[in-house]
Amino acid sequence: MLKKTALAALVAAALPLTQAQAADYKIDSEGQHAFIQFKISHLGYSYILGDFKQFSGDFSYDPEAPEESSVAVKVDVDSLDSNHAERDKHILSGDFLDASKYPQASFKSTGFQIDDDGEEGEMTGELTLHGVTREVTFDVDHIGGGDDPWGGYRQGFEATTTLDLADFDIDMSQFPAPMHSVDLYVVLEGIRQ
Repeated sequence: MLKKTALAALVAAALPLTQAQAADYKIDSEGQHAFIQFKISHLGYSYILGDFKQFSGDFSYDPEAPEESSVAVKVDVDSLDSNHAERDKHILSGDFLDASKYPQASFKSTGFQIDDDGEEGEMTGELTLHGVTREVTFDVDHIGGGDDPWGGYRQGFEATTTLDLADFDIDMSQFPAPMHSVDLYVVLEGIRQ
């Protein structure tokens, strides 16, 4: 009996050391601490910059096992803002994003490979845009994490990738080659739930 009790105590004591300490975080898009921004060439002479104002999502992160991290984000396509109302209407039209037919874009991770320092890595996942789903890879950097002044706990990350728009059936063939791809820059700050 003593052996069983001692064994049970040993197992119970070891469990916290072996179980992952992953936490779930809600992306703080309402507090303007998260961003989904884009940059695309304008005819090869300049750039058009903009972002998507409405999105939501969550992620899971364990600093002891960052390779187990995951993220899921949904974006309201018609929240696109490039600081030019007429251009936004054109980008959202059937000529490009066709937001009335495809009102939502999404990303769901499928894997995360980290560098040796555990602060950077590559997150692979399925991006759905313009009704087409493709596997894409984001370069990810961990910005930091810790307590906030309101009693919460936060983690923050930034990520970048470049998309070939033809992969998502967005026809840019009438434009110069520099306009055929778009750079995405994403900042996700999450509040631990």
